[in-house]
Amino acid sequence: MDFEFTKEQQDIQKTIKKFCEKELTKQYVRWLDEHCDFPPDDIWKKLAAIGIHGLIVPERYGGAELGYIEAVIVLEELSKACSSVGVAVAVNLALGQRTLTELGNEKQKEKFLPRIASGDLKWAMALTEPAGGTDILGAISTTAVEDGDHYLINGQKTFISAAHVADYINTVAITDQKAPKKSKALSTFIVDAKTPGIRIRQIPKFGNHACAACEVFFDDVRVPKENLLGTLNKGWYELLSTLNPERISVAANAIGISMAVLEDVVAYVKERYIFGKPSGTFMAIQHMIADMAIEIELARTLTYKCAWLADQGKPYAIESVMAKQFASDRAVVHAVNGMEILGGYGYCMEYDMQRYLRDAKQFPFAPINNESCKNMVAESFGLPRSF
Repeated sequence: MDFEFTKEQQDIQKTIKKFCEKELTKQYVRWLDEHCDFPPDDIWKKLAAIGIHGLIVPERYGGAELGYIEAVIVLEELSKACSSVGVAVAVNLALGQRTLTELGNEKQKEKFLPRIASGDLKWAMALTEPAGGTDILGAISTTAVEDGDHYLINGQKTFISAAHVADYINTVAITDQKAPKKSKALSTFIVDAKTPGIRIRQIPKFGNHACAACEVFFDDVRVPKENLLGTLNKGWYELLSTLNPERISVAANAIGISMAVLEDVVAYVKERYIFGKPSGTFMAIQHMIADMAIEIELARTLTYKCAWLADQGKPYAIESVMAKQFASDRAVVHAVNGMEILGGYGYCMEYDMQRYLRDAKQFPFAPINNESCKNMVAESFGLPRSF
């Protein structure tokens, strides 16, 4: 086993750290949290300039053709500086680049991937519905019905990250209403977000303010048949190649928040005096910090293992839910403990700890809740489904 980054990976990490130090300062990120529903265009273009949007796009389509180890490196550092920017980039990577690369035909790849890599196109995926997300097979009711050389899409999606700024939305719908199982009835379509009949409403939320979630309404939305992404009626099975990498991305997002918590806490306890000595002198605080450091290291090791498995073409479905569950659960605990250590300052809006907690709370239930992650792990040992 070799745990050392390659020279190229080290250079990527240095580049993204430098970018964050310059472009995502604490003051600017606080402003983003208060004023923005998506990273501003200048940030998006600067990310494009250092190759982030084309990170895993094949070279022949203008990308760097790197893997998920490199993606995790980038998402960790971005999320440490600003979770919302990390989420926005993760959506484009996992739900845009990855889905098109895995499922798109040559014409679709040539049309869209170069423009994603250059930062000219933003992408979203519409899967979750009001009746459920983790149980999407039981909840989904959005339909796509043939109408000549088009499909007519009707239905509603919810909690769709970045839909309000997306140029295109990969939309999952029922295409065979007579199929015995919904798993054999779903298809995915590339939908132009400006198509008549689409209405998008932002959902006010607790955290990650600078990457909004939205409701998306489809009312007789006409989509050309050529925009079918992947195979008709096999969308559920094909989407698994996207959903597992998304869980790796969420783990990286959560780890970034934990890293930010640890950094802020250590700086604070070195300067804050209690009873005449630095608060970091006290064993209770030291143990909380030690637990954070240990758990961050464990989460990172598991997440990078998942990324390595993905890059090697090996199975990693169970590892990906393990990483997502552990990293997201610990990020919330770390942020809560960080608030405890900072005391009243941790509860103040002028400090970042409250934002870390607000941002971290998204990840234990999105895009799959942590209880379902544990169910999947248990089932991998041959135990029966518990739901």
